[in-house]
Amino acid sequence: MHEKKRIAVFGAGGIGGVVGGMLSKDGHDVTLIDTWHEHITEIQKNGLEVTNQDEVHICKPNAIHLNMLQETKEKFDIGIISVKSYDTEWVTHALKNYVKNEGYFVDFQNGINDLKVAEIVGKEKTLGCVILISAMATEPGKAWRTDSRSDVAYKIGELSGGLSNRLKEFVDMMQAVGISEYTEELISERWSKLMINCMVNPLAGLTGWGTADVRSKTITQDIAIKVAAEVVVVAKSEGYKLGKIVGLDPDDFVEAAKGGKKIEEIKSQMLEQARQAGSSSRPSFGQDVLKKRRTEIDYLTGFVSQVGKKNNVSTPFCDKVTQVVNSLGVGFEPSEENLLEIEKLL
Repeated sequence: MHEKKRIAVFGAGGIGGVVGGMLSKDGHDVTLIDTWHEHITEIQKNGLEVTNQDEVHICKPNAIHLNMLQETKEKFDIGIISVKSYDTEWVTHALKNYVKNEGYFVDFQNGINDLKVAEIVGKEKTLGCVILISAMATEPGKAWRTDSRSDVAYKIGELSGGLSNRLKEFVDMMQAVGISEYTEELISERWSKLMINCMVNPLAGLTGWGTADVRSKTITQDIAIKVAAEVVVVAKSEGYKLGKIVGLDPDDFVEAAKGGKKIEEIKSQMLEQARQAGSSSRPSFGQDVLKKRRTEIDYLTGFVSQVGKKNNVSTPFCDKVTQVVNSLGVGFEPSEENLLEIEKLL
C-alpha cells in the first residue's frame, strides 16, 4: 500500500487531466497547473470531469493558473511534466524549486525529453512515463481517454535504469489511472513509442484525419511504413534495441519499407490499431493543427532526422515530413493535398 503524495501536474490537457484527475480521486493531494484560463477556472468551480474509457468520474484536484504557482506554501513530493515538448525546459525550470529535495519528476510527454528534464533537475531525480493511450481535453473542465485498448496503458522507468523503490511505488500509484508497469529500458521504450508517434501524428495533422483514418488509408499506411523503418534504423545507430511494436519485430518495418513480404501483415495490424483507437481519437498533433497551434514536429520526425544526420543515417521520409510541416507554418489548413510532396518519394 502506497502512502498518499503531494503531486504537481504541470499541463492539464488530455494526459495531464486524466492522470492528475484519477490520482486525486485515489486520495493524492494533486495540483493541476496550466495556462488555459477557462479550463482551470472551470475545474476550480465544478471539479474535473474525467472520462476514463467507459467510466465518468468527477474529480476534485486543486487547480491553479501558472501565475499562482509562486503562492505555493508547501513543496510537492512529485512533479509531473505533461506539456508540449517545446515547453519542456521552461516548465521544468519553473517547477524545479517547488518540488522537495528528496522528491522527483516524471516526464509524461511525446518525444524523448527525459534527458532535458534530467539536465535541469538531475538524472537521479528523473523518471519517465511512456504513454500508450490516447486522450483529449477539448472543452474546459473535461479530460477524456479516447482509446479502447484493454492492456498496458503506461510504462514507467528510471532514466538511470534499474528498479527502485520509488519506481515500484509510483507504478503502484498509477494503477488508479490505468494498467501500468515498470520498464528498466526507458529510452528504448521511448524510441518504440516515438516510432508510433512519427507514423501517425504528423500525418493526422497534415490531413486533418483522425487516428483511425490515418492507420486505415493506403496513402498514409505507405508513408507510415517508410517513416517507421527510418526510426528503427536511427534508433539502432544510437545503440537502442526496440522491442516488439504492435506485435511485430521492428525489423519487419525495415523489410516492408524495402518491399518485403511483411507489408500486408503490418497493414493488417495497423487496421487493428485503428479499430482500437476508435472513431473519436485524434493525436495531440492533429488537435494542435485544428486549434491553429504550434506543432511538435521538430521533436518527432525532426528529432529522428537530426539524430540520423549525426550518425550518417539517411532519413528522406522523416526529412520531407518535417520540411512540409515547417514550411506550412503555424495555423495551416489540414488537407490531403499536404501529402503530395511526401507521396512523390514513394
